[in-house]
Amino acid sequence: CGLNAVNALRETFVEADAVRVHPIMTGGGSMVNAIPECATLESYVRAASYDAMMRENRKVNRAFIGAALSLGANVEIIDTPGYAPLVSDEGMARVADEAFRALTQREGTLISRWLDKASTDVGDLSCIMPVIQPFAGGTVGRGHGNDYYVTDPETACVTAAKWELAMLSLLLGNGAARAKEILANFKPRFASKEEFLAYQDAINRAGECISYRKDGSAEIRL
Repeated sequence: CGLNAVNALRETFVEADAVRVHPIMTGGGSMVNAIPECATLESYVRAASYDAMMRENRKVNRAFIGAALSLGANVEIIDTPGYAPLVSDEGMARVADEAFRALTQREGTLISRWLDKASTDVGDLSCIMPVIQPFAGGTVGRGHGNDYYVTDPETACVTAAKWELAMLSLLLGNGAARAKEILANFKPRFASKEEFLAYQDAINRAGECISYRKDGSAEIRL
């Protein structure tokens, strides 16, 4: 019931927010023809920005609370922060672009590749400092898949290292003028790491979301 409600929410997601919700059932009974006392689900709610992520997470929580209420059941929701949305810095992306062209002698631009919505812990760093997460290639398969492996160690390891050194040269050359310019133009999502960590802590929540009264009414905790 709750998963169907979450599925219906997809129509409300804004494409530019790159919202992704992908739940899995980690527990739901051990035998057929028996209603389980408890079912357990785990999911990510991801988006291109914290604002979108928090907004859509509230929707998902409401969907499960509403589903539980419709069945006269209860739901315990445990919210905890994962990786922050990655915001790639355009100044750093241009440095990577220039370094790549100088290293490979190829024409064209790669900036669009550095501005995607994928994220790792680099997303956390992007909240307080300018970063990018470039990929040198040399691999095949699906990211996080069992068919992902290195096919070209020269590209994946040696070329990647040369690329990093080329970027470092551009950033630190001429008295680190390029790096200073990027820092001057950077507008962090949070003013300090302490502010970022405090925000992360505020996301945490846990507990049952419905309190049933003897008269049949219920109190909801969103």
